[in-house]
Amino acid sequence: MTLEKITMPQLGESVTEGTVSSWLVQVGDHVEKYDPIAEVMTDKVNAEVPSSFTGTIKELVADEEQVIAVGELMCFIEVEDNNEAVVADESVQQQVNDEMKVKEESTDTSMKKRYSPAVMRLAQENDIDLTSVKGSGQGGRITRKDLERTIANPPSKIEATVEKKVEQNSHIRNEEQQTVETAIGDKEIPVTGIRKAIANNMVRSTTEIPHAWMMIEVDVTNLVKYRDAEKTNFKESEGYNLSYFAFFLNAVAKALKKYPELNSSWAGNKIIQHKAINLSIAVAHEKELFVPVIKNVDEKSIKGIAKEIDSLARKARNGNLTQRDMEGGTFTVNNTGSFGSVQSMGVINYPQAAILQVESIVKRPIIIDDMFAARDMVNLCLSLDHRILDGVISGKFMSHVKEILENISVDTTPIY
Repeated sequence: MTLEKITMPQLGESVTEGTVSSWLVQVGDHVEKYDPIAEVMTDKVNAEVPSSFTGTIKELVADEEQVIAVGELMCFIEVEDNNEAVVADESVQQQVNDEMKVKEESTDTSMKKRYSPAVMRLAQENDIDLTSVKGSGQGGRITRKDLERTIANPPSKIEATVEKKVEQNSHIRNEEQQTVETAIGDKEIPVTGIRKAIANNMVRSTTEIPHAWMMIEVDVTNLVKYRDAEKTNFKESEGYNLSYFAFFLNAVAKALKKYPELNSSWAGNKIIQHKAINLSIAVAHEKELFVPVIKNVDEKSIKGIAKEIDSLARKARNGNLTQRDMEGGTFTVNNTGSFGSVQSMGVINYPQAAILQVESIVKRPIIIDDMFAARDMVNLCLSLDHRILDGVISGKFMSHVKEILENISVDTTPIY
């Protein structure tokens, strides 16, 4: 019998930590290798941690809702015959170490200004200027260990800078720690890990990205007639809904092909213009928000897009979204109209260049040829990163989306 450790695994690219949402085992439970032992939430996604060994759980070290860094201890397991497992574990660990060593030796600095939530939080808590920290991660990216080393051994230059800001940041920390008085009947709700992740991402986006915003009005009467004529047969034959959103994603993908400037990411000293058009879509489930990705949307039919929307929505409702479902987004489209919204300004999904809000379709009178006509209208709202985009190219993009949507028909936009 040998007591082995199970640690927080690397659950995705650039993931440095995870929150233990819930344990799926108890002390004394026997588990087989690869059996799920805990649910862990990383950046907006839940994942299951498999057991690295076959054996009996002896101690759960991490508490539920506790944030654990990758590689830190989660629990102990008693293993009956661990020789093979240890060798395999050491082999995998050596492979990871080798990969990390290669990354550390890289001199590329393209990722230096892409910060994880953990790095942002540590920098804010310890008043560290991230531009003065040398990153040891891939592409010069600053890791949590880099910050921990900086905190343990602060360079004199940083100390001098820090002195000027102590009072200001002390004030900020005091505000953060300020106790809000509660009255009788008030309800205190603990901040969950996913809410913390959303909060960190929103702070990161709004503090780093200079947002600009624009809105256009689109006549989608043709789209409404076309979709209404097809939706019943489509549902009967395919088993899922022919949503308006599929048509909007199709139009956005076509416009991004023509104006790839909006399908870009900010990478510090350069802008990366993506070839693939991978659209992030916001999916709400109860009180949680997820942003899964539909990849290569420009290569899919309306039916294909509708199927992916349905699949991702089901996964979100059932808690089955994986890290892979959430990765690789290059542009975000948010269906705010599903809540009845008619105008909104989205926060850009960092490090993407823009986010488009599709608002509610509303029938209202419009003047055509000096006569009133009842038309189906929708507002499209674009938030853009002003470091990457300006109003000219963004306006052309929005005009092209409008042109595509206003000319939808069975001839221009076949469903299959």
